[in-house]
Amino acid sequence: MQDALKQRLDSIDKLDYGNYQKLLGDYDFSLFKLIIGRIPKDPFAPSQTGTYRVQVRREDERIVNAKLGSKTRKVAFADYLSRRFYNASQRRSKGSRGTGRSGIITINKPGQCVLERNSVLVTDEIIEVRCFLGLPAIGRIISADIARQMFFKELVEIVEESLLRENIDHEEMRRHLEVAEDTEFLREKLDSLGLIAFIANGSVLPRQSGASDKPMSGETAIAFIAPLSMSVEIELPNAGIIKGMAIKKGITLIVGGGFHGKSTLLHAFETCVYNHIPGDGREYCASNARAVKVRAYAGRRVLKTDISLFINNLPLGRDTNSFCANNASGSTSQAANVMEAIEAGAEILLMDEDTCATNFMMRDAKMRQLVDKKDEPITTFIDRVRPLYEQKNVSTILALGGVGEYFDVSDAVIQMLNYEAFDVTIQARQIAAASPLKHEVEDCLISLHERIPLAKSVNSLNEYGKFRINANEPRRLNFGENLIDLTDLEQLMEASQTRALGYAMEYSKKYMDGKTTLRELSRRVAADVEEKGLDVLSDNISGYFAGFRSLELAFAMNRLGSLDVTRKK
Repeated sequence: MQDALKQRLDSIDKLDYGNYQKLLGDYDFSLFKLIIGRIPKDPFAPSQTGTYRVQVRREDERIVNAKLGSKTRKVAFADYLSRRFYNASQRRSKGSRGTGRSGIITINKPGQCVLERNSVLVTDEIIEVRCFLGLPAIGRIISADIARQMFFKELVEIVEESLLRENIDHEEMRRHLEVAEDTEFLREKLDSLGLIAFIANGSVLPRQSGASDKPMSGETAIAFIAPLSMSVEIELPNAGIIKGMAIKKGITLIVGGGFHGKSTLLHAFETCVYNHIPGDGREYCASNARAVKVRAYAGRRVLKTDISLFINNLPLGRDTNSFCANNASGSTSQAANVMEAIEAGAEILLMDEDTCATNFMMRDAKMRQLVDKKDEPITTFIDRVRPLYEQKNVSTILALGGVGEYFDVSDAVIQMLNYEAFDVTIQARQIAAASPLKHEVEDCLISLHERIPLAKSVNSLNEYGKFRINANEPRRLNFGENLIDLTDLEQLMEASQTRALGYAMEYSKKYMDGKTTLRELSRRVAADVEEKGLDVLSDNISGYFAGFRSLELAFAMNRLGSLDVTRKK
């Protein structure tokens, strides 16, 4: 079958680029089968528009294999192979040669998290790698010579380097699988221990920069050590007993001066809803999978969300039980974000004072004296954080450096000093007792009003009537005529997650019957992905999806400009 591919390449050499369509089909390369399912009609087309699948048989003794008794190990094995293939393609492919993406061989680039992806599919029978080959052209004229080198030399070398048993570092692969298995075990054990998060001793939490999720290296990287009073031991299936800092359910504060590590620790909590690769520094750190980072984001759209727990008695009688805004303020956006998180099923709220609306978090005594309560529509978060926990079992972890009043409502206080953690709970309680809050906290009964999305408002067709779902970065999603701004969804780690979310929004319409709530709808979609894999989201084979949480699906839907909902009765 290789001869057939060579003959077809010879027959289209120096013809118009459109003639590459004649290469569609299956080709036997002995070690692997190459399936060319879709070829872009333009050398500038995005890589997602091409479908090139490399299949090897797992029974082939030449091919790398591993024991995959659990879903976690299966995901980690596929993740490991995707990284092998990506790194090999970076070394073996000579890069751009010609017009547009000509000459490029690559695969969807993985980040620091071990996520389910459909770039590598592992079944009982096969391993399938979904890659991209930028078929070469000069202008729009086919270059068969470069194409032959890509198919018969570079692709073969990449497959051999990434999938042949003899080329694999088996100790490295074993560790990759076992770390993922241990961390998932740890995460699943948190609830039974009364915990919401765990940071292992020796973890390296600081990142290289704000633009990089890779760990800081060298002497400047300070390894984390848990305060003795907050230290626990947990036995993992592979690593054995590890020690670290346990965060219990309730309200936990992270305090300290600027640049001492408050936000760094909080960032670890928000990203450790996912497993991380060995060497990341956060391998044995885990947060409850339903932890949600919440912030203010002025300008976002809010649709029929009940924010009355925090905001009431607005001027002109605006309804806050079903609040709508196309350009929400900082405080209303944060109130909406909190209520939407709880509606979607969040169990932990993560907040950083730096990205919160000041008037949503706290009003000091002097401001309370000047502005009477009846003239202030906002009930601050400090007055609601304990009822959220006591009534809805929603814990909070809050990083702050300027609002000591939260000492009065906290269960634990961690001070970060030169990136070291200290338990200062006793000191904080003493300070709170000596200078208690000077206002009474009103009793409240927290109720949720769930919303039901309407299918007619979720349209993936653009202004020209063509299907359009795409994401080239984690914080922007093109969906039909809408550009969805996801800036405040800080737990999206890769563009492939965002792309999958777009397809999940379209897929979710099958459950939109006018009765199914947003939370239940998101849960059903996530359950389908769990059972059938990410491919269930699209009729077309893709290698550019990564796993997401049902929470993010609900949040993305909330930010869809065309969305309409009814309220559950």
